[in-house]
This record gives sequence, C-alpha cells and structure tokens, in this order.
Amino acid sequence: MREIVLDTETTGFDPESGDRIVEIGAVELWNHVATGETYHVYINPERSMPDEAFGVHGIGPDLLENPRPPEKGEVTLKDKPVFAKVGQGFLDFVRDSKLVIHNASFDMKFLNAELRWMGLPTLPMDQALDTLAIARKRFPGSPASLDALCRRFNIDNTNRVLHGALLDSEILAEVYLELIGGRQPDFGLSTSAASASGEGDDWRPTARANALPSRITEDERAAHDAFVEKLGENALWTRA
Repeated sequence: MREIVLDTETTGFDPESGDRIVEIGAVELWNHVATGETYHVYINPERSMPDEAFGVHGIGPDLLENPRPPEKGEVTLKDKPVFAKVGQGFLDFVRDSKLVIHNASFDMKFLNAELRWMGLPTLPMDQALDTLAIARKRFPGSPASLDALCRRFNIDNTNRVLHGALLDSEILAEVYLELIGGRQPDFGLSTSAASASGEGDDWRPTARANALPSRITEDERAAHDAFVEKLGENALWTRA
C-alpha cells in the first residue's frame, strides 16, 4: 500500500482570490514505512508575497512589496519554476496513491486550482486522507494542530521554527502513524481478517481446512522414535 504524506505552503488562503502555491513537500510511505523517497519543489507564484504569509513560512523575501536581500536560510522564488513547469512531475510522483494531508481541504483546494489552470487532471477529494479529521475524532475537544499532536505523541518538532512543506510532511508522517495505532502498526492485518470474516471485533482465528504437510523427513522421524524409546515408558512423548 503506497501513501504520500503531503503539505503545501501558499501566499494566502484562497486560490480563487489570486493566492498561489509556493512550495510542495511530500514523503512516500509503503505499508506505513517511509521509503526515503520524497518530492520537494519551490514554485514562483508570479505575484507578490503578503507579509502575513511570509511571516508564517519565511519564503520569498524577494516577492514582498518592499523586497530585501534574503537572510540566511530564507528561500527566494524569482528564480524558481512556475507551476506549469512542475505540475506534471507532481502528478507523476503521487499517481493514484492515497494522499495523507493535515487539513486536506485546504491543500487539495490549492492543488486542484493550480492543476485546473494548467489544463492538467485534478485530484479527487476521496484520494485524500485528512489527519486533522482523524485527530478530532480520536481526541474530541482537544487541540488538533500539527504542533499539538507532536506534543501529544512526544514527536520532536524543535526544527519547526517556520512552516516548511517538506519538514512538515516528515513530521506529519510520524503523527499519522501514531494516529493509526503507533509507529509500528500491524499493517491492518487484524482489520483485514475481521472484514473478511464479517464478524468485526469478535473475529477469532479458526483451524485450517487442510493441515499443512509435515516438514519432518522419514529418517528424522525414525531417529526421534529411537531416541524416545531409549527414555523408557514414562517418557513425555509416550503419554496420551
């Protein structure tokens, strides 16, 4: 089972009002284990960067209304590709895999707007799995932000001074595994077995219809019988 844990950074809240994506970061999971494969790109939004957005992610000081030279660690965007240059590569990476996103409606809204403007296929909403909704259902009434979930699960997010799409995806991957049952989940084996039997939580293993063939050879069986015979009639193997 392939899943893509994904995050975006944007210039604001509404693509229909002119806001654009400036960063996409994604981490590949295979059967709930990180493979080391990632997707990461900065994008020139072809517009200015609002001060409020810059204060969140620190990306694009060269796109502020009053641009200034970038400080150490800041990312400039004027030399980065526009979405039209990276959109197909993004689709090629995610394919039809489940997308694990915190507050999925926000990121999917932006991704589909960008894809639609480029004439590329959009992503169906049911392809996304919203970890924010999972967290709210599991811990009703409790804070469900990514930082709050890191505190709950004792996940180190000390490097998260500013929002960053790839770092947030890596952190979200850890949070996601905790939300679905811990960092070493059982890969859904118990759930699959229960579903197959139709008995839900009451499912129990049953005897095989056909016993597995023995792996003991005839020579090994004869040697064992000779050994037991030497132990006398009170040997454990002679008891019914």
